[in-house]
Amino acid sequence: QVQLVESGGGLVQAGGSLRLSCAASGRTFSTYIMGWFRQAPGKEREFVANIDWSGRNTNYADSVKGRFTISRDNAKNTVDLQMNSLKPEDTAVYYCAADRTYGVKLGAFEYGYWGQGTQVTVSS
Repeated sequence: QVQLVESGGGLVQAGGSLRLSCAASGRTFSTYIMGWFRQAPGKEREFVANIDWSGRNTNYADSVKGRFTISRDNAKNTVDLQMNSLKPEDTAVYYCAADRTYGVKLGAFEYGYWGQGTQVTVSS
């Protein structure tokens, strides 16, 4: 099992940057695929980015490509999401997710472990 705790959310103006971090418990962090999802009010939870065990393979939603970067540090049990050029439509609660099964894993249903979420608000 793994427990996930997100941090780094907040209020930022459009065009600004934020860095989210997810800290994971447990000794097997390096065996998990890690993902970031977000959920805006009245909308379904949507995929943002994920990263494989090695950190060499990543996937991004089209809406964040070129602006967001996911990375992980297996020695520190952390996965980060660097968010640049933020837009008001990026406003949402951002969730960290983890799963050990193999796959591209773009769907929320494919992840077995979730953090509590952190709010990101981008003002125009």
